Amino acid sequence: MQVTWAELASGAAEARDGQWVEIEGWCMPAGIEERPGYLILTDEPGCCGDCLPADPARRIEVFAAELIDRAGEEVRLAGRWRVLDRDSAGWRYQLYEARLIAAPRAAPHGFTRRGMLAAGGLFTLSSWMPVPALAADDAAKLAAAREAMGALTIDLHSHGGALVGRRRVPEGAPFVPLAEPMRQGGMAVICLTVVADSPVTEVTPDKRIKPVRDPAPGELYAFAEKSFARLEALVAAQKIGIVTDVAGLRAARAERPAAIVASEGADFLEGRIDRVDEAYARWKLRHLQLTHYRVNELGDIQTEPPVHGGLTDFGAEVIRRCNRLGIVVDVAHGTYDLVKRAAKVTTKPLVVSHSSFTPKPGARSRQISEEHARVVANTGGVIGIWPPASIFADLAGMAEGIARLADKIGVDFVGLGTDMMGLTGPSVLPSYRNLPELAAALMARGFGKEDLQKILGGNYRRVFEATIG
Repeated sequence: MQVTWAELASGAAEARDGQWVEIEGWCMPAGIEERPGYLILTDEPGCCGDCLPADPARRIEVFAAELIDRAGEEVRLAGRWRVLDRDSAGWRYQLYEARLIAAPRAAPHGFTRRGMLAAGGLFTLSSWMPVPALAADDAAKLAAAREAMGALTIDLHSHGGALVGRRRVPEGAPFVPLAEPMRQGGMAVICLTVVADSPVTEVTPDKRIKPVRDPAPGELYAFAEKSFARLEALVAAQKIGIVTDVAGLRAARAERPAAIVASEGADFLEGRIDRVDEAYARWKLRHLQLTHYRVNELGDIQTEPPVHGGLTDFGAEVIRRCNRLGIVVDVAHGTYDLVKRAAKVTTKPLVVSHSSFTPKPGARSRQISEEHARVVANTGGVIGIWPPASIFADLAGMAEGIARLADKIGVDFVGLGTDMMGLTGPSVLPSYRNLPELAAALMARGFGKEDLQKILGGNYRRVFEATIG
């Protein structure tokens, strides 16, 4: 018997208590690996697994009879319906003994993926929304692309495994699979990134992340401690190695995936330079992004009005300390003025871990100009191209975006930064399983094996080796 979301909203679904029903919805990650068969079904795709609808009529707690590894996908499930009364966790509806029936071709309410993407910001798809696989007759191209990728593939920026989130971190939310998608797609190393300013930022209705208040003294440091501990728990649970030196990076392979500990934003320093040393020793930090969505003690950001005129003196001090210790300096989210001063201060290559090139970036845009990119390239650094569907329609479009930047500054200075499970909208590279498809798209765009391996890992390897020493 079919149950609709309209029936949940009206209360009519309560009459189905105890019955065997079918319902269509969107799978949200909820600890699939640590709690097999547990997931959450929602009426619409969400911006991330940390942002479930507050209305209990728009979400269902699911206890499946078997593993349903469909995070971010639209599905049809069948199971035993249960209606709760005054549940302490706020749930109203549950589905027990659930099994996957099908993945419908169209989304609820008649929307389709194509239609949602065409509508731009009117709708939000899951940031790990699956993309269509290559056709069967392209299997040979896909196999050739995977072989051409090489052994050392590197993602410059990832929140994979459901690592981050303002609620996930303090609540110790379960993880979702990370190592297995890496193995399946051939991703050897990811810069696995905590987020330093989450307690004081929010996603606005137009899907922008903005600061909403000033942090209390010690608040962001305490949050970072929990975040780094959560990262340690994730890599331990999924048997992912931690790269701390050049030998560890060179040894990494997709069959035994590894992570470089990174932080998006240095807000946890709270103006204290000694905390750089502490994070290096205690948490094995090897990649530090100076700013995120809050104008902090280190400098200005692209998405807010400038306050400091670029990089601050403390930001310069942090760069020098990172250079001395062996921590990659990431200037993503920083303004052009911040990057220009950072390039004058640093003695090691800089990185913009996740952005994309556009000739004329708009006000408060996260994209960068040729001049911005060239400043980073002139340090010997790398710009990681990221995959928002608001910028690229598909993987072919992303390959074209990579080619455009490579044409401007050289292929030696371009990399991949997926922002896995960190986007507030859909991604054209929603899973590491899709990495060979991106490689095939790059080859179709004209990149040969040598250049492909530079983009997918070799360029960042050069930066890491130059920085770590």
